Amino acid sequence: MPPALLFDISQIDLTKVEYDRNAVLEHNPQNFEMQQLDGIVWHSVDPCRIIGFKDVTDNEFWIRGHIPGRPLMPGVIMIEAAAQLASFYVKKIKEAKGFVGFAGIESAKFRQTVVPGQRLYLIGEMTKYTPRMFGCAVQGIVDGNMVFETVVSGIRV
Repeated sequence: MPPALLFDISQIDLTKVEYDRNAVLEHNPQNFEMQQLDGIVWHSVDPCRIIGFKDVTDNEFWIRGHIPGRPLMPGVIMIEAAAQLASFYVKKIKEAKGFVGFAGIESAKFRQTVVPGQRLYLIGEMTKYTPRMFGCAVQGIVDGNMVFETVVSGIRV
C-alpha cells in the first residue's frame, strides 16, 4: 500500500494551469525531448509546495525503444520530471539566480506504470532549502494512483 500523499490535493483545481510549457522554459533550461515538465497547476510559498504535470504522448523520444509494442515511461524520466519540478520551484518561486543542477536521488520507488495518453501529476514539497542546496520530496500521480515517489536534491552552480 502506498504512503499518504505529501499533502491534501483534494481542494486544488488540477485543470487550472498557472504556468504553461513556455513559462516553464523561461526558468528551466531543459528543452526539446528533455523537457519533462509541461506545466504548473498550483504552488504555495509557506509551506513550500508545488504541483506540476507531464502529458505523456505517443511522440516521446523513448517510445520506440522502451518497450517495443508496450511503451512504458522509464523510471529515470519520471525522476527527471521530479527534478525539473523542484528546479522550477527554486528558480521561479524562490527566485534563485544562476544555474540549478541535479545533485542526487535520496530515494525512489516505482509503484505502477505510466503510458502514453496519461497525464502524470507531480506533487512536490521542499524538504530542505539553503541558498546553495535544496531537497524536494516528489510523488507522481496518474488517475488518482501514486505511480512513484522520490526525494531529489539540487545545487545552485
